[in-house]
Amino acid sequence: MDKRQSPQLTIDEFLTASGPILDVRSPGEYEQGHIPDAVSLPLFSNEERAQVGTCYKQESREQAVELGFEIVGPKFADFIRTAKKNAPEKTVRIHCWRGGMRSGAVAWALNLAGFKTVTLTGGYKAFRQWVRRTVATPKPIILLGGMTGTAKTDILHALAQQGEQMLDLEGYANHRGSSFGALCLPPQPSTEHFENLIATEWHQFDGNRPIWVEAESRSVGPCRIPAELFEQMETAFALEIVRPIAERLALLVDIYGQADPDELIAATERIRKRLGGQRTQEAVALAKAGDLTAAVAILLTYYDRAYRYGLEQRDRTVPEVDVTGLSPIQAAQRLLQTLKTSPIAT
Repeated sequence: MDKRQSPQLTIDEFLTASGPILDVRSPGEYEQGHIPDAVSLPLFSNEERAQVGTCYKQESREQAVELGFEIVGPKFADFIRTAKKNAPEKTVRIHCWRGGMRSGAVAWALNLAGFKTVTLTGGYKAFRQWVRRTVATPKPIILLGGMTGTAKTDILHALAQQGEQMLDLEGYANHRGSSFGALCLPPQPSTEHFENLIATEWHQFDGNRPIWVEAESRSVGPCRIPAELFEQMETAFALEIVRPIAERLALLVDIYGQADPDELIAATERIRKRLGGQRTQEAVALAKAGDLTAAVAILLTYYDRAYRYGLEQRDRTVPEVDVTGLSPIQAAQRLLQTLKTSPIAT
């Protein structure tokens, strides 16, 4: 084989190969979704990609290729310098959308510069097919349910500290799953990238051990849970944690007390139809007056009702675990103890 030619790997081989992953698609494609931990090294900008695509459609493939080289020729020195920074050992994995000219061109240039490169057969499109297959793989799930403010997320992380497997859907979505869920958190990813993050984690889990997952609706904020995974969640064994209202209110006020008051009011207005006009006005007035505890207590009337309705839709009994006064670590230990006397349903 010509030493300037890169071996093409299947998606499974590519993901386990050595070296950083260089994603040479445009910045817009990368932002929409990418292989987790891949480094964006775009061959074309968003505008240049559109320009080459138009040339391909309106003129010919040869003209598009010629235009592409005209655009990227002066960039190759920068590609090489950037690649060296990301891969000082000069071993890299490269992919584009379909595994065609873009990844081939960058691999060719890096090979000439002394890099050892491999490319992905089928490109990012092959990775997305891998995502669908991966999230459809059956694995044992324990759902952790509980009303808003019961510290489910903190308890899930405490379970992980105890050595348990845990899938943090809200963490990947940067959202707590309610109208208020995006407050005080970074921007949410696209659903596509949310799926990519989930699949990468799901692939690493031991299928012989349970995986703790917070009970969610089909969407966590704007991010939709993959249908293949959600089907598994719907039939999974579940436990419900319970806390007194005073503890729940204290936890929620601690979280949302850090939010911008205007954003908090806007989030309240978003559930006006479900909360009711009068209660919405009362909650907004209390928030403006600085009485966040009373405002949140009104909001919980809606969220508790919605939670109970969802719980009633399950066709099996969900054991309750009282975690009153317990820290996340203590609550996690109580959940694990409960499992010893409440075998997981199959």
